Amino acid sequence: MKRQIELLAPAKNVECGTAAINYGADAVYIGAPKFGARANAGNTLRDIEELAAYAHRYWAKVYVTLNTLLFDNELEEARTLAHEVYDAGADALIIQDMALLEMDMPPIPLFASTQTHNVDIERIKFLEHVGIQRVILARELSLKQIRDIRSATNVEIESFVHGALCVSFSGQCYFSHATQGRSANRGECAQSCRMKYSLEDGAGRVLARDKHLLSLKDLNLSAHLSDLLEAGVTSFKIEGRLKDIDYVKNVVAFYRLRLDELMEKDESIRPASSGSTIITFTPDPERTFNRGTTQYFIRGRKKGIASLNTPKSIGKTIGTVTRVGRNNFEIDTELSLANGDGICYFDENDDLQGVNVNRAEGAKIFPQDMRTIRVGTVIYRNYDKEFVHALERDKTARKISVRISVAESAEGIAAAAVDEDGVTARIDHPCEKAAAQNPERAVETIVGQMKKSGASVFAVEEVQVNLDGAYYFPVSVLNAIRRDLLVLLEAERAKNRPHLRSMIEKNTVPYPIRTLDYTSNVANKRAAEFYRRHGVTTIEPAFELRSDVKGTVIMTTKHCLNFQFGMCEGKKKDECATDDEKEQLLFLNDGKRKYSLEFDCDACMMKIIYNGT
Repeated sequence: MKRQIELLAPAKNVECGTAAINYGADAVYIGAPKFGARANAGNTLRDIEELAAYAHRYWAKVYVTLNTLLFDNELEEARTLAHEVYDAGADALIIQDMALLEMDMPPIPLFASTQTHNVDIERIKFLEHVGIQRVILARELSLKQIRDIRSATNVEIESFVHGALCVSFSGQCYFSHATQGRSANRGECAQSCRMKYSLEDGAGRVLARDKHLLSLKDLNLSAHLSDLLEAGVTSFKIEGRLKDIDYVKNVVAFYRLRLDELMEKDESIRPASSGSTIITFTPDPERTFNRGTTQYFIRGRKKGIASLNTPKSIGKTIGTVTRVGRNNFEIDTELSLANGDGICYFDENDDLQGVNVNRAEGAKIFPQDMRTIRVGTVIYRNYDKEFVHALERDKTARKISVRISVAESAEGIAAAAVDEDGVTARIDHPCEKAAAQNPERAVETIVGQMKKSGASVFAVEEVQVNLDGAYYFPVSVLNAIRRDLLVLLEAERAKNRPHLRSMIEKNTVPYPIRTLDYTSNVANKRAAEFYRRHGVTTIEPAFELRSDVKGTVIMTTKHCLNFQFGMCEGKKKDECATDDEKEQLLFLNDGKRKYSLEFDCDACMMKIIYNGT
C-alpha cells in the first residue's frame, strides 16, 4: 500500500480553507469558536461544518485547533465544544492541554500541538502511548532529530515547512504574558519577539541599538521536502491562520507542485486526498507575505536566520538603484514594476521605508516619495498589484478523475462510472433506442456529452461506448444520464470516505520525569490529575497562575545572540558566555525594562530572564 503524504494548509476562515482545498491542500486546519492558539482566528461551528462538507468531497480533512491552556472554569465548555466540533464534521482536534485526555471526548483523533513542546523522543513516545495519533514537531529540530524520532516511534509526524517562525520553542514563551498580561499559551500573544531591543553588556556598552533582535525570517523548507519525506514526515504544514487568501493560494500551489514532482518520481507515495489541481499561474512565495526566508535548523545552525531591521514583509527583491533623478530613479533589474505596486527599501539608517509606484517606464520608476532613495539602495516589492489581481481572477479548480462506460440495456442505456479511488456508480436509463443514420457521429456525440462534467467535482478522462448496435440518443437524454450518474457517484464517495476514528483509553504509562515546573503548562486540576496518573509527584502551576514571575525564564530559544553577533566563535562550550566579568553579561533593553540573557551552550540555547518592572 502506498504511503499517504499530506499537504496541510491554514484556514483563517471558510473562504481561505476552500481556496486551500481548491489549490491542492490535502487537509486544512482552522480555529474553533474558542480555545485556539490564534484568538483572533476563531470560526463558528456553522463555518467549520461548511468547510468540512466541502473538503470531504475530495476526501480532504479538516483539523480544528483547540490548543490553548484551559483554566478550571473552562473545562466543561471545552469538552462541550469538542463534541460540537466533532458533530460539525472535524476530522481531528489539535490540542495542547492534557486535561482533554481526562474528559469524555468524542471518538476523534487528537493531535499534539507544537505548543506541547515536541522536541525529545521520550516525551513523544509518551504521547503516542497515551493515545495521541499525531505529533506536530517543534520547528527547531534538525533532519537527524526527525529521523531519530521516526525510528523510535510509530506516531504520525507533522512538520512545519513554510511560514512565520516563533523565536521561542512553542509553548515555552511567557514573554507576552509577563510584560503585557497576554498569554501566548492562551492564544493572545502580543508578539514581543517582533519589537525593537538594544543589546547591552554588563558594563553598559550598547552592542546593537534598537534592532529587532528576536524577529526571525520566515521558514521555507521547499528545498528539503525530499529529505523530510525520507526522514519520515507524514504531513507538511504551512503556517498562516492569520494570512489572507492570496498567501494561501500562492503558497499552497507552490508546495503542491513540488510535492507532486516528488510523487511522480516515487511510486511508493501518494497524496492523502483525491483529485488534481491544475495550477494556472506560476506560484512564487516571495510575491505574497515574505520577511525573507531561512531554513532554520533543518541542517544545523547557520547565520542569517534573523530579520534584524524589520519584522514586516519585504516581499521580493527587485534590484538596485543605479541613478536618482528629481522625481524618479532607475533600477538595475530583469523584473518589471507596474503602476500601483508597493515597494520598500532600507534607508541609510537601516529603517524600512515603503512607498507606492505612481508610474513605471521600464527601468525608470516614479514613486510617490523620493526623499530617502539613494544610488545603491536595494528595492523590494511588497505589494505586487499584477500578481494580486491575477490571483483574484484565477479560476484554478480541483477535479477528481473519472472513467465512464456506456452500454446498452434492455430498456435503454446503462452507464457506469469509476473514479480514481475505485468508487463506482451505475444507473439504468430507460429511453428509445433509435437507429443512427450516422453511427460514427452518434458515438462521437455520446463521448462528447459524457465528458462534459461541468461544475461538478469530476473530470471525465475517458468514455467507453459499448453498444450492440448503432443508436442515436438525444443530447438532452445523454446530459441527464451524465448528471444523474455523477450525482450518484458523489453520493457513493460520501459513503466510502475514509473516516478517522480514535478513542482515548486511559492507562498508567509513566511520564519521563517525576517533577514538573511551570514550563509544563499545567493550568487546571484535570491536567494535574493526568500527570499524577502517569507517575508525576510534583507539579508547579502554569506561568499564567503565578503571582510573582520576577527572575523567571520567559523565553527559551535556539536563536542565540552570541552566535548572531559572532561572540561565541572559537570558544569552548563550557566557556561560552559564562565568564563572571561584567562585560560578559548580556541584556536586552526595550527602553522600559532590561532582560537578562543566559546561554546554555551545551544545548546551544539562549534564555531570557524577566527582571521585573
